[in-house]
Amino acid sequence: MKKYLRIILEVLLAVVLVAVATFAYTNYSGKKHMSDDLTQSTEELDQTKEALDKATEDLEANKEKIAALMKDQIQLNALKSAFANGVVLSDLDALYKKEKSIGADRQVGLGALRMLTNGVDDPGTISAFQKTLELAEWNTRLQTVCAAQNGLMSAGQKVTVLADCNKDAPPQKEVEEAQKKTLSENDFKWGYDGDAGPEHWGENFPTCAKGKKQSPMNIIGPFEKAKETLTVDYKEGALKMVNNGHTIKILPEPGSTMLVNKDLYDLVEVHFHRPSEEEVDGKSSAMVIHLLHKNKKGKLAVMAVLINEGKENPAIKLLWTNLPPKDKEGQEFAPPKVVFNPGTLLPSDLSHFTYEGSLSTPPCTEGVMNYVLKASVDLSKGQINKFPFKANARPVQDFNGRKIAATVTK
Repeated sequence: MKKYLRIILEVLLAVVLVAVATFAYTNYSGKKHMSDDLTQSTEELDQTKEALDKATEDLEANKEKIAALMKDQIQLNALKSAFANGVVLSDLDALYKKEKSIGADRQVGLGALRMLTNGVDDPGTISAFQKTLELAEWNTRLQTVCAAQNGLMSAGQKVTVLADCNKDAPPQKEVEEAQKKTLSENDFKWGYDGDAGPEHWGENFPTCAKGKKQSPMNIIGPFEKAKETLTVDYKEGALKMVNNGHTIKILPEPGSTMLVNKDLYDLVEVHFHRPSEEEVDGKSSAMVIHLLHKNKKGKLAVMAVLINEGKENPAIKLLWTNLPPKDKEGQEFAPPKVVFNPGTLLPSDLSHFTYEGSLSTPPCTEGVMNYVLKASVDLSKGQINKFPFKANARPVQDFNGRKIAATVTK
């Protein structure tokens, strides 16, 4: 009996010891877990405090900016209230309708007034800003271009704002960096091949892709009878040239003109493309000379002179002998004591094909009259090869229902 009692006591003692050990381990584990949780919570609290301190600092730093924005908002509200009745917009519309064409600066002003009067959802607002970008000369009208682009962006239109237009807006800069685009007039890299080629111009210059009257064209019949006669009066002056990275441009002295019937145009620029941008019956020429003109109303007209490979051309020889040095790209170059008359580039016969088109480079502005001379001029093979650009021609564009007219050969 004593033996069994002893065994029972030993078993009970063992159970008690196991229970005590289990309790001790459980108690230890719980305390350790609580300690770990407490440590983690402390770390998270410290991080939250740091974030709160940083947010407080940012808020203090932005108080002045917020105050300035509130002031701008008050001024904007006052402007919107002043134009809300639409009287000023109505008067301006009536005034501009009397003009056959208005320039980029007026277009952007009209867009701003429409935005203040009718809001950003007004189709007329968007149209005015889009016309501004089509008309603006990007190298001399940066402020106008910026105003139009920012207006379109505020209206929810998809447009990439030039870097020079928004220097003080970090969010826009971050977008530009993410897209890997730097779109100032001086460093936007449009070109004639690869990702910068003509098929991509419309990504930054919408008219290049969506325009319905684009240049160049394939000159092919049947032709309508041309109503225009061309008379040129080009003057000799100091030779000034620019290699702008896309072509060689000649900047003529003021005074050279082209008369289209009775409408007088000033010659503002001469440049070259290789091969010719225009085609005749589906065939391009070795090169083409474009002589760009503008009248007092801002309307543009381009005379195109096709170039064939043949004998040496004395006028081109003078130009190629005085090409701008390679380290002068983008700069005006005027060789000393060299004079030039653009008329020496023309054939004697100004019979032509004509159609309404556009500039053949960005921003592809439409409403440009194109006069492609029937007679061509010659350049030697050596002169053609000396031109600094091997290929700088935009492909021919769709007719989109347009007709080509031609002067009747006598």
